[in-house]
Amino acid sequence: MNKLSSSIAAVLVALAISPGAEAAEPLLVIHGGAGVVKSEITPAREKEVRETLEKALRAGYKVLDGGGTSLDAVDAAISLMEDSGTFNAGKGAVFNHDGKNELDASLMDGATLRAGSVANVHTVKNPILLARAVMEKSPHVMLVGEGAEIFAKSVGMQPVPPSYFYTEMRWKELQKALEDEKSGHHGTVGAVALDKAGHLAAGTSTGGITNKRYGRVGDSPLIGAGTYADAHCAVSATGWGEFYIRAVAAHDICARMEYAQVSLASAADEVVMKIVPKLGGDGGVIAIDDNGDIAMPYNTEGMFRGAIDAKSGARTWIFRDK
Repeated sequence: MNKLSSSIAAVLVALAISPGAEAAEPLLVIHGGAGVVKSEITPAREKEVRETLEKALRAGYKVLDGGGTSLDAVDAAISLMEDSGTFNAGKGAVFNHDGKNELDASLMDGATLRAGSVANVHTVKNPILLARAVMEKSPHVMLVGEGAEIFAKSVGMQPVPPSYFYTEMRWKELQKALEDEKSGHHGTVGAVALDKAGHLAAGTSTGGITNKRYGRVGDSPLIGAGTYADAHCAVSATGWGEFYIRAVAAHDICARMEYAQVSLASAADEVVMKIVPKLGGDGGVIAIDDNGDIAMPYNTEGMFRGAIDAKSGARTWIFRDK
């Protein structure tokens, strides 16, 4: 081997063991929405939620444990939640004022800062997978409405009829909201993951808010507001989207860690427990860093959430006392 070849080999070895690519213990954290009210959670509903959260955790962790990427784990966990009909994402998404389901999602790769996002789609079974396709198969970051659905067909995603998203629970919520002429503003699913290579990813998917109008888009599909990931931090938000947009909440948490040199927990608490409420909003986030630290602050009564790793296994929570 000549000197030039030796030098190139040395550089490649150095890159392979760079800080951003160190071996890590896989970790996955998910949420199924904040704004949970204890008096409205029946034993049957709690059982359904916990079972779905655990299935999503195990689906995503299986990817990580097998050496898969954090992006693949986020996709696996969120896709399962979208398909479940349990949460306000995919099947089971809430209805807008006109009785239609409008779906949003976003995904971000912390290692490369690549991102994909879709909003106001009506016939896409798994918006999180379409968001990934936007990231990987287009030069864009965000596609909306009819254009996003045309793109979905172009990459081989078969549309589903709007009736696919119907659930009786969400329809009844719309009728109550129409009667009261108000909108609910909670309910989303999300995931953040750390893979064996030490890479982070984040994703979020939602049906928005019940009784929404005028093509409203919340924070979930907006990179930096509802979803953000970089080399050291990954965040997925849930709550009153208008305020998370104004706070650029997901990015602000990661930025505070980098520029203020504070811990993940401190940064997440500052944004969720102080900044968002000061603006008038509420909700929560799930966040992890490249050390495997977790933060799950929320300022509502409850938040559907769960975490899984090799040491502790799968755990789920709804309220602070459980």
